[in-house]
Amino acid sequence: MAVSHQTDDAGLEQKIAVLVQQILRREADELFAEKIAAFIQENERRSRELSLMDLREIEVARFEAAERRFEVIDKRFEALQRQMNARFEAVDQWFQAMDKHFLTVQ
Repeated sequence: MAVSHQTDDAGLEQKIAVLVQQILRREADELFAEKIAAFIQENERRSRELSLMDLREIEVARFEAAERRFEVIDKRFEALQRQMNARFEAVDQWFQAMDKHFLTVQ
């Protein structure tokens, strides 16, 4: 009986070892799946943050480019205003000279 008892114990230990291994493998697989899901979610969140940061940088660059264009346009309008003022002054002086000429002719 002692040999039979030992073989029963060995068989029982082997069955227990197989069950424990199956349980541990299942638990490890579940834990691994949870960790992978958390990793994916975190990376997706980071990706969205980076996308938003990239979008913000693009919008800032567009705004700055538009601002520079408006500054250039403003400088061109100021130059045109100075030219128009100079022409007006020249025409005004010409009319004043013509007025003086007509007064002296009369």
